[in-house]
Amino acid sequence: MKRKLLGVIDATTYHEDLEDLIIHRSLAALPFAGRYRIIDFILSNMVNSGIRSVAIFPKMQYRSLMDHLGSGKEWDLNRKRDGLFFFPSSIIDADPHRVGSFELFAANMDYFYRSTQEYAIIANCYTVFNMNFRSLMEWHEESGCDITEIHDRNGRPLEIYLTKTSLLIKLIETRLQTGYTCMKDVVTDIHNEFSICHYQYDGYAAMIDSIENYYTTSLNLLQSEVWKELFAKERPIFTKVKDEPPTKYLNGSSVRGSMIANGCIIHGTVENSIVSRGVKIGKGTVIKNCIIMQKCQIEDNCYLDSVILDKDVMIEAGTHLTGSARSPYVVRKGIKQGALMNS
Repeated sequence: MKRKLLGVIDATTYHEDLEDLIIHRSLAALPFAGRYRIIDFILSNMVNSGIRSVAIFPKMQYRSLMDHLGSGKEWDLNRKRDGLFFFPSSIIDADPHRVGSFELFAANMDYFYRSTQEYAIIANCYTVFNMNFRSLMEWHEESGCDITEIHDRNGRPLEIYLTKTSLLIKLIETRLQTGYTCMKDVVTDIHNEFSICHYQYDGYAAMIDSIENYYTTSLNLLQSEVWKELFAKERPIFTKVKDEPPTKYLNGSSVRGSMIANGCIIHGTVENSIVSRGVKIGKGTVIKNCIIMQKCQIEDNCYLDSVILDKDVMIEAGTHLTGSARSPYVVRKGIKQGALMNS
């Protein structure tokens, strides 16, 4: 498997329904589960499946993504041969809703020409799941299919594809003649000349394509069965390591049914919420059903319910913010929110 399968991750996708959270970052770099980024899941799946060559195609606002991944050390991809490759896109008019644009790949054909892996897996960056691609590879070879598309247990396409590297190269080279712009075009064309198969993945999978979906998927992690399925011991999800002290729970604090990352200082009450690294929660403050990202500061006597705070947000004392599961209240990165602003 180590030399058999090539990993290709499209990190150019942009969902308008997530604009408040991705206006300053790539969707792939969106914080998730307190200490991870969304791309950690597909990248860890590839590494856990023995893939040792991974190409990431980002576009616009990718500084935080490159800072997070670095040389790929945490994923054992800082290698002399193969390893982690970045191919930032310079194509302005590429469709941000299509996974695996052949036009983007065409600008970096040397990578595909030089690859020694027989097969390639082309994936989006925003599906949260934990899958061993070895079983997919075996199924694909036994079925004799040209292209295999992964579906979830409800039959929904996950926009992740497996094919021979040689066929991928052919599809890229002939894109102008065939009119195919991406893998989805190929698999949905009823007149295509290829054998298309669907592989059903029966585990937990969620595609992060809206604020509501991000919020719901995040809080689903508080269910033990979902957590155990996504963070299986035999297939760990790797992420950038940060050395931070343990969280401090001061007198009068109360935390129930929540995930709290390292480096926090908590005076108040936290219920059914996810709190990232370095967050400070003041005295008399109540946090319910919320997602609080890194280094936010929430002062005394605040009340937050069904709220998403992006990184580095400051919530002034006495502020009340309330959203709902279908429409969580979102505060963008670096914003200072005060009680007078809500009146």
